[in-house]
Amino acid sequence: MMSYTKAAMERAMKVQKVILRAMAKRSTWWQAAEIIGISDRQMRRWRARYEEFGFRGLFDRRRGKPSPKRVAAMAEDLIRRAAVVHRLFFCSSAISTAVFAKPLEYGTKRIST
Repeated sequence: MMSYTKAAMERAMKVQKVILRAMAKRSTWWQAAEIIGISDRQMRRWRARYEEFGFRGLFDRRRGKPSPKRVAAMAEDLIRRAAVVHRLFFCSSAISTAVFAKPLEYGTKRIST
């Protein structure tokens, strides 16, 4: 078994306890989902994983792997800068804010419109 954090082990044990309780019909599946804090659909997925893989199926399978959908930090910065430029050049409210509000920060008078 991979080395998991103490928190991950505790969560897996809690989930296992709740699933076993629901399998023994001492609680319903939607109640089990509510206890863990997930949707009933996700609870059914976890039940299937538990039945197929046992205790190991209850661990987060994404640990240690970056998401393939994650945007690189450099690309994120470029997108943020492009949004600022777009707002300044194409949004009239941003233009008026940039033109009329900035002088107030430096103690000069506001241009009346």
